[in-house]
Amino acid sequence: MGVQQKKVAVHDLEVGMFVSDLDRPWHQTPFPIQGFHIRSQDDIRALVSHCKWVLVDVAEARESKEVKGGSKPAFGTLQAKRRGGREQLQLPPLSIREPVTYETVTSLKKEMETSKRLLDDMEGALNQLFETLRADGVPDLRPIAAITSKMVSSVVRQPDALLWLSRTRAHDSYLYRHALNTSVWALVCGRHLGLNEGLLNHLGLGCLLSQVGKTTLPAELLAREGQLSSEEYLTYRSYVGRGVRMLENSGLSRAVLSVVQGHRERHNGSGFPEGVRGDRIPLLAKVAGIAEFFESLIAPRSHAEPMTPAKAVTLLYEMRNIEFQEDLVENFIQAIGIYPTGSLVELSDGQRGIVVSHSPERRLWPRVMVMTDAASRPLKTAKIIDLARYNEGKEAPETVRVRDCLPHGTEGLDPSYYDVTGVESRWSLSRLISG
Repeated sequence: MGVQQKKVAVHDLEVGMFVSDLDRPWHQTPFPIQGFHIRSQDDIRALVSHCKWVLVDVAEARESKEVKGGSKPAFGTLQAKRRGGREQLQLPPLSIREPVTYETVTSLKKEMETSKRLLDDMEGALNQLFETLRADGVPDLRPIAAITSKMVSSVVRQPDALLWLSRTRAHDSYLYRHALNTSVWALVCGRHLGLNEGLLNHLGLGCLLSQVGKTTLPAELLAREGQLSSEEYLTYRSYVGRGVRMLENSGLSRAVLSVVQGHRERHNGSGFPEGVRGDRIPLLAKVAGIAEFFESLIAPRSHAEPMTPAKAVTLLYEMRNIEFQEDLVENFIQAIGIYPTGSLVELSDGQRGIVVSHSPERRLWPRVMVMTDAASRPLKTAKIIDLARYNEGKEAPETVRVRDCLPHGTEGLDPSYYDVTGVESRWSLSRLISG
């Protein structure tokens, strides 16, 4: 009897089914391209994050049998090396040589006022660089390097300010936005890891330059990034090598070039251009890869539906020791929070707002700028609620918590419309965002 395929909504999947095809190209997902059996609820959650429906081989479906006398599944002996049919790779614990402990030395408001011009300056410098490269000119990287140093200093002083500005400002180009935001995510993670300022400069500059190879690709191909055929994807993958060749004689350090070269490599060897794995991927490139992947989930090109930051954090966690090294994933999540700065959220009392900052000690209770009341009516003046401070000493039923993470662009939640009152003095967010 031949194998029959059945179209199944991802929410109706069950453990034991064999997934033979997806509603999107395999290379856009972490799943094995030859298909796989669903071995756990984790696999189903991962499919829900990527797809709306899949094709299931009816003849291949099998029951999840229990071991006699025990509660472990029959395939449980494979879990140490594979999760959901995907190979895991365990490395020794991460060790940072002479880590630096950074203290937050300035307020969010003050740092935003200090750094609000940085992103405008960087976008202008990137624009000039990309135009020069498109015209086959010789790039001058000094302006970008100088601004990168200022970005590092800002993140070292106050990690939330530049992240807030990058998440809430408008960008003229996807390519610039992607490079800028990836750089800021990476710097926030690098700060948390204790990388010294020299390494942070290499990391930030490498992330900013990681996309330069795309300037040589056809515009129509880039416009469909994430919806490419297998042949087109081979062309798309070439952007990394193109970028390295464009920059290798520009006087950049080996560390910066390693970020450009390795930001699309993956822990299990499934990345490109070389398919290296594990500890053969340089540390800075690993951090850049996590940051770039996270940014692509929450802010994809316009044709794709963005994932909420909370869902992106969940998906990233599911990929630990598969596509990304486990302790780096955990450090990234600790650095940005379960609800990262700039996330739109709904609180348990119905109020809605945007996350301003978070505390590593109380990651589920961030500071939120509330913009609507419990009935979703916009407030005339936004207010800051520090959930950790507000909930201190309260019993669980009395606490206010984040109920849900909302999609970017949710109606009525534009922070640039508001002045802010709260713990700090009254200040105009719109002026800080727009410069």
